[in-house]
Amino acid sequence: MSIVEVKVPQLSESVAEATMLTWKKKAGDAVAVDEILIEIETDKVVLEVPAPSAGVLAEIVQPDGATVVADQLIAKIDTEGKASAAAPAAAAPTAAAPAAAAPAPAAAAAATGGSKSDVAMPAAAKLLADNNLKTGDVAGTGKDGRVTKGDVLGAVASGAKPAAAAIPAPAAKPALPQVAAPVGSSDLGERPEQRVPMSRLRARIAERLIQSQSTNAILTTFNEVNMAPVMELRKRFQDSFTKEHGVKLGFMSFFVKAAVHALKKYPVINASVDGNDILYHGYFDIGIAVGSPRGLVVPILRNADQMSFADIEKKIAEYGKKAQDGKLGIEEMTGGTFSISNGGTFGSMLSTPIINPPQSAILGVHATKDRAVVENGQIVIRPMNYLAMSYDHRIIDGREAVLGLVAMKEALEDPSRLLFDI
Repeated sequence: MSIVEVKVPQLSESVAEATMLTWKKKAGDAVAVDEILIEIETDKVVLEVPAPSAGVLAEIVQPDGATVVADQLIAKIDTEGKASAAAPAAAAPTAAAPAAAAPAPAAAAAATGGSKSDVAMPAAAKLLADNNLKTGDVAGTGKDGRVTKGDVLGAVASGAKPAAAAIPAPAAKPALPQVAAPVGSSDLGERPEQRVPMSRLRARIAERLIQSQSTNAILTTFNEVNMAPVMELRKRFQDSFTKEHGVKLGFMSFFVKAAVHALKKYPVINASVDGNDILYHGYFDIGIAVGSPRGLVVPILRNADQMSFADIEKKIAEYGKKAQDGKLGIEEMTGGTFSISNGGTFGSMLSTPIINPPQSAILGVHATKDRAVVENGQIVIRPMNYLAMSYDHRIIDGREAVLGLVAMKEALEDPSRLLFDI
């Protein structure tokens, strides 16, 4: 037997520990070199752990949900082993594993008298116990055959009876529980609730938002912009732009260009507070808020002033895909001198965005809607967008904030200003 150890990859300097998500293999399974075995979540990113060698997963040392640190042993691969027909259950946590670590799904299945496909979700396990049912009494429709709350409620409503009097042990708690709307809860006379722990990323987001509101003197200024010129320019060049660059011309590249245009005119909006000093940045790293399944992330467009429209669109598309797949690296989300948040993609009409520390300002973009406006004494219909810029009033006065937002408005209403930098 030749054993190769699988360890937690190196974490960034600011990250002390991480959480194991869900093993993609079980003990006894064959694995290929570089095959992803598990994902590990930090408070910033999700890291993939590939198999360092081909062979058989001989032992899982740390189960789903365990808290681990860099270079910690989490599994062992037997490079000379053969996959078993019926893989053994995952190993229980070692003495080094945190007491609060959740059992592996395979172990939970053994505890309930079923296979992995009989594992119940956390809320379903409680309902099973309350109704004296076992996982084997209910057909699971969840991922990998897991029994969900809806499965149990449906079975109870149809008169399912327990096969035995034994009450099943609690099932494994997945790292990312599925929260389903209650089905048939009125039949049980209940008002169901489900307690779900925050992921590390969500907890970090909460911490940073509270930090921003407690340390910055946040004030928000608003303006409206007629998007017709941008929309007409975009429509005119969309086909040729896509053909030339292989990516569609979106609106975000215009907002990024307009923001950089304003930041050059009013550098304090691009600055940050460092103790009792104001740190002026001679570069323009623009953060783009992106929604992901695990929460809001803000990857950075480095040196946005040197990027073309095509460069911006390609990078935003790349970041969007990485965010959905959980592939964004720490270096891609570190730093930034100004941020843009586009709530308009979800239909938001107006908001007051929260500053992303240590930055001092953020632009909120919203949905563009046809509205009645007055031009030259006449009421006309124009596609209008409300812009909101939140800023740290400790270093940015109202004058610079208002004029900065006006500069963005003017650049969007007359994009030729971006060509001549006026």
